[in-house]
Amino acid sequence: MNSPPETPSSAERPAVTDAELLTAHINGDPHAFSDIVKRHRDRMWAVALRTLGDPDEAADAVQDAFVSAYRKAATFRGEAAVTTWLHRIVVNACLDRMRRKSVRPVADDELIEAAERETPMPDQTLEREVSMEVSAALKLLPGDQRAALVLVDMMGYSVEDAAQVLQVPSGTVKSRCARGRAKLAPILSHLRNRSEANRVSSAKGAELRDG
Repeated sequence: MNSPPETPSSAERPAVTDAELLTAHINGDPHAFSDIVKRHRDRMWAVALRTLGDPDEAADAVQDAFVSAYRKAATFRGEAAVTTWLHRIVVNACLDRMRRKSVRPVADDELIEAAERETPMPDQTLEREVSMEVSAALKLLPGDQRAALVLVDMMGYSVEDAAQVLQVPSGTVKSRCARGRAKLAPILSHLRNRSEANRVSSAKGAELRDG
């Protein structure tokens, strides 16, 4: 008597692609979109948090983005990867929230004044302190420059991929990044000085221990 064929384990089955999951969702699969959420929520949260700088606002933006993606799934045409399409939606959700708050672009002299007002918290680790200062500085940039810098400099997107997410030419992304970096330079220059001072201090400490 022949035994029934074995069902392949989940490890043996070929992984379902994002596009296949999205198609399954459109066709009525009640679990497919949940799988998409599980795959991408952490990275979408990171984009939203670094763009908005506020955990509550970021959480709301991600929720808005997933609701929008759920409802607009049938409009996905496959011209870009599903992950690019999702990140485009979350970036737009972030920009919408910034526009609703009427965030005004800050002039260069105001950026310098903001940097001079910064006082580091003594009980923070250096990494935590740097992260907070960078987030605070990003909030002072116009939304379009902030979104471009988050994608390219913080999330590691190529200029071309960021251009797809933002739906602008690659040259526009380069220009926004350049303008954003120029505005951030006077604020964050002290971080470079602090890092160099720490390296010098560590080197001297090593010399004393070795001596």
